[in-house]
Amino acid sequence: MKIIILLIGGLILTASAVAFLYVKIKLRPKQDSELDEIYWEFEESHQPLARYDRLSQITFAGIVIGTLLLFLSLVF
Repeated sequence: MKIIILLIGGLILTASAVAFLYVKIKLRPKQDSELDEIYWEFEESHQPLARYDRLSQITFAGIVIGTLLLFLSLVF
């Protein structure tokens, strides 16, 4: 059971870390002055920024889950 949790946690952590780096490097929207004016309603006005933010949060959550699984495999 410990090895299965270790393998699943390692796979999730690795995949999420690679996806997180991809999102941060490749999917970051270009900075322009228009973003400062629409900061409170950016989901409707600037959809690439909303997608970037959502994917960034999802991949970071995957990193946290993978790390927790690796920690649980150490503890138990």
